Amino acid sequence: MKLNIYPDKETSSKAAADLIVEQIRLKPDSLVCFPSGDSPTLVLKYLVAYGLQGAVNFAQCRFVGLDEWIGMDENDEGSCRHYLNSHFFLPLNIKPDKIVFFNGLADHVDDECARMNDYILKNGPIDIMMVGLGMNGHIGLNEPGTDFNLYAHRAELDPLTVKVAQKYFQKDTALTGGLTLGLQHFTEAKTAILIISGSKKADILVNILEEKVTSEIPGTIIQLHSNAIVFSDQDAASKLTTPTSLIRDQK
Repeated sequence: MKLNIYPDKETSSKAAADLIVEQIRLKPDSLVCFPSGDSPTLVLKYLVAYGLQGAVNFAQCRFVGLDEWIGMDENDEGSCRHYLNSHFFLPLNIKPDKIVFFNGLADHVDDECARMNDYILKNGPIDIMMVGLGMNGHIGLNEPGTDFNLYAHRAELDPLTVKVAQKYFQKDTALTGGLTLGLQHFTEAKTAILIISGSKKADILVNILEEKVTSEIPGTIIQLHSNAIVFSDQDAASKLTTPTSLIRDQK
């Protein structure tokens, strides 16, 4: 695992985007997994700009969804697919046959998880997996207590996740569960990227990087990944005991 600390979210996000571009140039048909939410927005903004400028070509990439709320699909504002459509897939005109995403409206969620697992098994492992970090240490919808060895599965949502997620909806929304790739997918990804910013994430970043690895804090699994890179701004890293020499000023 490698930790890179930048002065602010803008420079940290650009650095993460630059690394993704570099990886896709090396393997144009990469299998890629991006998250939804506040954390990746600037990274995706840079990637879209690079794509439109011709600095990178995403046409051959395959994309798998990280997670989705049960009962929602791309037509629901606040769904994970709706977010990625708006911030990445549609601006870059990514072809639908290049996108494999959880269907939150599926009648049989176990079959839906099996479909995702089968696709990644046949086309993977995931080359680039970018994730954010929840306030409770979750990755994707792998909540505290989730077995590290799980692949795609139905997630019972932590009350904190439900509370924080309300910001993505126009009105209070009942969230009854989620579908998510598992932590084993994260472990097996060739390159794992964690993006984190803001002082409100300072305590949980200390938890995942400086405390023991435990399923009670799922993000601690990053310590076990040989090719994981954490992109943090200085605010999120403010409570780490990491040497300040890791702070990078990206122009």
